[in-house]
Amino acid sequence: MSAGKGAGASYAAAGVDIEAGERAVDLMREWVEKARRPEVVGGIGGFAGLFDASALKTYRRPLLATSTDGVGTKVAIAQALDKHDTIGFDLVGMVVDDLVVCGAEPLFMTDYIACGRVVPERIASIVKGIAEACVAAGTALVGGEVAEHPGLLNPDEYDVAGATTGVVEADEMLGSSRVEVGDVAVAMASTGLHSNGFSLVRKVFADAGWAYERHVDDFGRTLGEELLEPTRVYAKDCLALARGPFGVHAMAHVTGGGLANNLARVLPGQIDVELDRSTWTPPRVATLVGELGGVDPLELERTLNMGVGMIALVPEEHAAGAVEFLGERGVDSWIAGRAIAGAGEVRLASDYAESR
Repeated sequence: MSAGKGAGASYAAAGVDIEAGERAVDLMREWVEKARRPEVVGGIGGFAGLFDASALKTYRRPLLATSTDGVGTKVAIAQALDKHDTIGFDLVGMVVDDLVVCGAEPLFMTDYIACGRVVPERIASIVKGIAEACVAAGTALVGGEVAEHPGLLNPDEYDVAGATTGVVEADEMLGSSRVEVGDVAVAMASTGLHSNGFSLVRKVFADAGWAYERHVDDFGRTLGEELLEPTRVYAKDCLALARGPFGVHAMAHVTGGGLANNLARVLPGQIDVELDRSTWTPPRVATLVGELGGVDPLELERTLNMGVGMIALVPEEHAAGAVEFLGERGVDSWIAGRAIAGAGEVRLASDYAESR
């Protein structure tokens, strides 16, 4: 039976553009090069990223730490606004700052970008953000993957994910075993919503008929610009705090599940932390989501970070010094509560302050 006239099936005809993928690699090369550490061996283009592990010989008992995550539906806003150079900070912040809470230094990271169609300039813009965030975190971007999925994703759709590996000295690892009654909770301000809760956020603003291009006086910019504010990368600041003379016992990265749920993950079963809401003011975007959507306050706190992106538990005598130290590094922080005898829970007391 004849196959008929005309061109046969091909990868390009199926929607995969190999040449576009190669151009994307060429465009991103300079940004990946900026996110190097001395231990990186070779460059991009190989089948695996290489990292010289001989530096681990200086550790007495090195523990490798690893973390993986994505950005969630925040990518839909980047796609809607055709702005792709900040989503990398969200990705790096999600994976690297999950890792540093145990005291681990992030060594290297890889990323994965799945898209409906490879647009080289768009991919390069995404990787530019990832690389710049890796520099901010002190970690190397040793490789990644761009996968074209025509038919599964629309041409202008994409998703991003990443993984990072770090190392911590075993006897310097932070966590629940170090937490003591009397420890003080030092809260570190978020730069907005960071990368969690966007399924709720997008629905609330869509139902209210608010376009991303709408200028919001409370923000001093458009809704879209506010929602795309990049996640703060705390890695270098938190590691510096942990290595300083502040006796840090534990840290919690506030992501999905909100402040209380994430802080509870680093508490021993016999200790609670009581946080005083009156010590800070949530970002206006968070309270606006609650108002427009009629969201129950407890549900809002379980979904959004409410202005706290990271929290550290330190001995009371070092709390003021820790706040001063973070402030000198440009991280707004404050004493938000303390550890008390309990059952491994976080209690939120008082009402939020109107200004701080």
